[in-house]
Amino acid sequence: MKVCIAEKPSVAREIAAVLGATTKHDGYFEGNGYAVTYTFGHLCTLCEPSDYKPYWKSWDLNNLPMLPEKFKVKVSNDKGIKKQFNIVKSLFDKADVVINCGDAGQEGELIQRWVINEAKYKGRVQRLWISSLTTEAIREGFENLKPAEDYDNLYYAGFSRSIGDWLLGINATRLYTVKHGGYKQVLSVGRVQTPTLAMLVNRYKEIENFVPQPYWELQTLYRDTLFSYEEGRFLKMEDGEKLANKVKEHEFEIISITKKKGTEYAPKLFDLTGLQVYCNTKFGFSADDTLKIAQRLYEKKVVTYPRVDTTFLPDDIYPKVKGILSKLTDYSSLTQSVLNKKIKKSSRVFNDKKVTDHHAIIPTGMQTHLQPAEQQVYDIIVKRFIAVFYDDCKVSNTTVIGKADDVNFKTTGKEILSKGWRVVFESDGSKTKGESILPTFTKGEKGPHEPSFLEKQTKPPKQYTEASLLRAMETAGKQVDDDELRDLMKENGIGRPSTRANIIETLFKRKYIKRNKKQILPTVTGIQLIDTIQNELLKSAELTGTWEKQLKDIEKGEISANTFIKGMKRMVDALVYEVRSEKVETRISAVNNKPATKPKAKAKTKSKKVVGSSCPKCKSGELVKGKSAYGCSVYGKGCDFILPFKFGEKKISDNQYLRLLDKGSTVNLKGFKVDGNSVEGLLRFDDSFKLKLEPKKTGKPQIKAGDTCPKCKTGSVLKGKTAFGCSNYKTGCDFRVNF
Repeated sequence: MKVCIAEKPSVAREIAAVLGATTKHDGYFEGNGYAVTYTFGHLCTLCEPSDYKPYWKSWDLNNLPMLPEKFKVKVSNDKGIKKQFNIVKSLFDKADVVINCGDAGQEGELIQRWVINEAKYKGRVQRLWISSLTTEAIREGFENLKPAEDYDNLYYAGFSRSIGDWLLGINATRLYTVKHGGYKQVLSVGRVQTPTLAMLVNRYKEIENFVPQPYWELQTLYRDTLFSYEEGRFLKMEDGEKLANKVKEHEFEIISITKKKGTEYAPKLFDLTGLQVYCNTKFGFSADDTLKIAQRLYEKKVVTYPRVDTTFLPDDIYPKVKGILSKLTDYSSLTQSVLNKKIKKSSRVFNDKKVTDHHAIIPTGMQTHLQPAEQQVYDIIVKRFIAVFYDDCKVSNTTVIGKADDVNFKTTGKEILSKGWRVVFESDGSKTKGESILPTFTKGEKGPHEPSFLEKQTKPPKQYTEASLLRAMETAGKQVDDDELRDLMKENGIGRPSTRANIIETLFKRKYIKRNKKQILPTVTGIQLIDTIQNELLKSAELTGTWEKQLKDIEKGEISANTFIKGMKRMVDALVYEVRSEKVETRISAVNNKPATKPKAKAKTKSKKVVGSSCPKCKSGELVKGKSAYGCSVYGKGCDFILPFKFGEKKISDNQYLRLLDKGSTVNLKGFKVDGNSVEGLLRFDDSFKLKLEPKKTGKPQIKAGDTCPKCKTGSVLKGKTAFGCSNYKTGCDFRVNF
């Protein structure tokens, strides 16, 4: 009997259907000489410290560093997992050959190898390596099964990664928790999460400490076109003023017009990070949301394997392109012009040297009903794929130089001569970036102009968004905008494409970072943790990048896993010695880092007080407590903000004022006295930051499914089990009315 082992039940079901294993048993499918079983994620895991030495269970500095000589694996201690493992083991005992059908990647290889090893299976193992779950791809994969030995280095790299995370994560977390943690405060430190947090903290501090520098710009308006001084900005006002006074006296003259034709290439196909960045910027999806959606699209057979780090396709995909495009009937208006001629083959798309395990994310050609968020992600994957087979976009770049007296000014414009691939994205309503058509100028023409001399200030760098953080992780913290250069740096990035979203989510769960609209900011605890870690290696994005490169080199067979693990052990040993001898300045309190498990409604306000809160009006002062009201600490020096203890003869609690300061209003409160009558309502600030009472609205408007959402005005009202909601809830609209 041939036993196939997949990574999850849904994938096992697809494989079983293709192989004819149609009889369902508990934990596997059987038929046609095959048994198709499955894991659900990690059935096995690395042993815990206490499995090696019982006294390692205690969080004690004297037990550190914990450096097992040989790392062991065990079956996870969960009833359901143990039951499934025993089913898998019993099938392996009867197997003539085992076919590893795990996800075609490093983690997929590791998950299945651990199960095969723990089940003590010693027979022949083959590997199914496919990039999509279509029937055609599965059949083709089974016709070309590879020996498991071909993927040994991939397994060694995955095992080394897990060991590295264990060595640094467990030792450093216990080390910093015992040395610097306050009461009930675990300080989590990790090989990837700590450098990622350090990048966020460093950017936050850079902005906080930024001192704007003044500069001046000389510009002039001629024929409704803005020209700027050719040599750029002035750092001294008097230098610019001289020229500004000079140009006022003279007419403006055009002295040169240069037109240069250029080519703009279609956007590259998506790798996972590129897709996450696009969906965060365009739709507001988190990296984790995008990964989950892409995984669902893969399991629905409509796109190829998503956990990839290349934007290229191998040459053997080229013959299949016509078939894929012709199956995309929902996009026939876009594919028709491509299918009517020979399909373009560009080295910007097809390059065997840039493809290792998997190629870029592309559609398979299959079409099915998708949820709205899935449709958005699928749509852009399909359009990127179609666009790369269109002609390039042809543009004309124009540079015009003019002068007033002997002071030169410059302006540039771009005109699209041939749209090419841009037509694919026109239906999205996306604007042509950077297009500005200039008037027709003639060399030697003169006329009046309106010069301006403006003082401006330098701006700080922007806080990270999830999109810009993903890009920074990809390039180990270096600011890289060029696609080609970014490709070269990918080997040194922080984490892998498939784990970056999880790292960001982990930092959120541990309350080290928080969201402020699209921005990601470090919390007080996150900043304290990075300030406490004096060891620069732990916080270094570039060091983590070099570790990632070493893991890639293990995968390629260029260095041994043993070399990597020995290096990690040396580093952990040195770290423990260094931190144990540090002086403890302050202990990080648990108040700022409560676990992310369903917090109680009041938990947010318990650690906060009105006194010390930032003044909502002037933003520079803090609130202080007076005899009858809270007021701003700079009251009488330019700010008149107050919060009276009573309003409308009703005493207002601190919790309600905290809600007002945080969310812009209190909840509905009873007992306000207006013209002798008792009124129910909520408090808000008016435009002058004075309190105003907003009486409770009576009589709810009639809402029915299909109506336009009254909040975002673009979605439609959906009827759920307990409430009405908006169809745009996945993209940020939080409209909800309970029945």
